[in-house]
Amino acid sequence: MRASLTALTEELRRLKSLGVREIFAPPETLERLRSALAKRKPAKPESAASLAVAHFDAAPERVTRVGATPEITTSAPGREVTPVRQTLEPVTTPVRQPKPQLIEAKFTLPAEGTKAERLAALREIVLADKTCRAQLRPGKQVVFGVGNPEAQIMFVGEAPGAEEERQGEPFVGPAGKLLTKMIQAMGLEREQVYIANIMNWRPQMPTQNAAGEQVGNRPPTPEEMAYCLPFLRAQLEIVAPQVIVALGATAARGLLGHDSFKALGELRGKWREFAACPLMVTYHPSYILRNQSNRSKRVIWEDFLKVMERAALPISEKQRGYFL
Repeated sequence: MRASLTALTEELRRLKSLGVREIFAPPETLERLRSALAKRKPAKPESAASLAVAHFDAAPERVTRVGATPEITTSAPGREVTPVRQTLEPVTTPVRQPKPQLIEAKFTLPAEGTKAERLAALREIVLADKTCRAQLRPGKQVVFGVGNPEAQIMFVGEAPGAEEERQGEPFVGPAGKLLTKMIQAMGLEREQVYIANIMNWRPQMPTQNAAGEQVGNRPPTPEEMAYCLPFLRAQLEIVAPQVIVALGATAARGLLGHDSFKALGELRGKWREFAACPLMVTYHPSYILRNQSNRSKRVIWEDFLKVMERAALPISEKQRGYFL
């Protein structure tokens, strides 16, 4: 029995560390715990039995919230048992409540004005969108596309990272700096192309540090991408580029469908179509950050050469020989 109580105590501690403040148990479970404690000798304050039972409130089917001071009084024939009391430190990590089901965003695309004016109006719609804003942590920003409204080439990534949600602009972290260099290698400047993401917010994960900052990233869910896709379509409709470049598997799935392929190698380097616009799928710049070999760089560069040809950009012999 002691081993079971010890295991239960460790599980409760684990749940506490994850931010769980309340769990539920059937009445028979609580009764068994009380009965087990009643049959034992008076428990020491830090024993496994006292720690386990002290997590439970006397109310049936309910386990007390972490941070309360629960108390259970038991008795045994011939002796008086002192109530067991155990105080737990409050958990600072907030409990993540289930989010409501996301349904594709609905809005009216501005029909009047120049491309720049329509993009500016669309940007205000996205930044004010209640669903987008509800996904943000305090102090973070919704991320909208940036670049030339008259761009020939539109780059589409997956979702903002830590630096992107801080600055409110796509591709400004390490991968973004590398993308800027790749654009310059094409003979263009970042300001001459248009850069956007499938997602307008950073997909949340539980925080694991005292500052409450998210560590790491996760791919957006199909639901999350489906909600934001109308915003991307609207940007595409306004800019009307000659070519779209999908950077990475998540962006490709967002544009072509979640089950459209198993591995990115099936698609990269081959022309597809999205919203009647030629689409080139290639690896995300972070692929090169993880693998700095010339071979890896050449794979992506060959896809970029095809994009340059499709956009009728001049290509020098030097450019054709990069990373060989």
